[in-house]
Amino acid sequence: MFMTTADRGHTLNGILLVALFAVTAHTISQTGLFTHLGLSPLIVGMVLGALYGNTLQHHIPQAWHAGIQFSARKILRLAIILYGFSITLQEVASIGWQGIVLAATVVVSILWAGYLLGTKLLKMEPETALLTAAGSAICGAAVVAMEPATKAQGHQTAVAVATVVVFGTVAMFLYPLLDSLHLIKLSAEAKGLYFGSTLHEVAQVVGAASVLPASAQDVAVIEKMTRVLMIVPAILVVGWFLGRKQRGESSVKPSWSDSIPWFAVGFMAVTAFNSFNLLPLEMVRSIHEFDAFLLTMAMVALGMETQVSKMKQVGSSAFILAGILFLMLMVGGYFAVSLLTA
Repeated sequence: MFMTTADRGHTLNGILLVALFAVTAHTISQTGLFTHLGLSPLIVGMVLGALYGNTLQHHIPQAWHAGIQFSARKILRLAIILYGFSITLQEVASIGWQGIVLAATVVVSILWAGYLLGTKLLKMEPETALLTAAGSAICGAAVVAMEPATKAQGHQTAVAVATVVVFGTVAMFLYPLLDSLHLIKLSAEAKGLYFGSTLHEVAQVVGAASVLPASAQDVAVIEKMTRVLMIVPAILVVGWFLGRKQRGESSVKPSWSDSIPWFAVGFMAVTAFNSFNLLPLEMVRSIHEFDAFLLTMAMVALGMETQVSKMKQVGSSAFILAGILFLMLMVGGYFAVSLLTA
């Protein structure tokens, strides 16, 4: 059934409301304090959306919520696809096999450990455990990208993103401190690998690695983006794993095409296309800026769908799990880099 003109108008109003919040989030994130803390527009947008969702949401027409849902679902998928313009396969290859193996090892081990510790030890819902682990293993954007594959709810996504903010910010200040105390006994290039393979967000990697030589800073960012590229196989594996588990609990057998997150395949296709450098650099930068805005809109919308009462149901388990994974990243990552670069 097609939407009426009135329905389309209400949906558009909801989308414009989300876009207005996204503009505000970008403006706030560019102020001195937020820039210094490495808080991206995505994080600020999630917070603004959550504040709105728990205070003023009842003051807008209910019909506008269709636009909020559109932003949290459809715009999110488009943003993940366009995220492929942020990386090229040549960049990944430039860090060598050690960097690629390190990134894959971190992602696989943290996702697996997060799921087991979360569901078995902390008795968390599988969706929350996997989203929290994805934030630690890859980045905050991976949490958002993983949400459709896990079929998680908005409050579960919000909690997982919150853990990225807390522990990623702590790490951004802790790593330079440890380096200044000469406790990170690695070469400059190895430090770049260490920072890039264990810090949560790209902005946090840039901030923490600013104390390193320029060449090591480049290694840190490329290593981080290599982890970001792992979003695709992570989503495919998690989607398959959860789908297999659900099929075991249901007599209904879904179509194979229903279990494939096509937006993740689109992300990989765009990354491959971007690797050929067919578009002018200025155009790619413009697409990247547009994509950052779309991602912020998606985060705002997810925040708007988040209720404090639902987040309380998750409790402190997600933060306990994220804390354990943070220690695993910091300690385990150090020894992994030491072995690979010895």
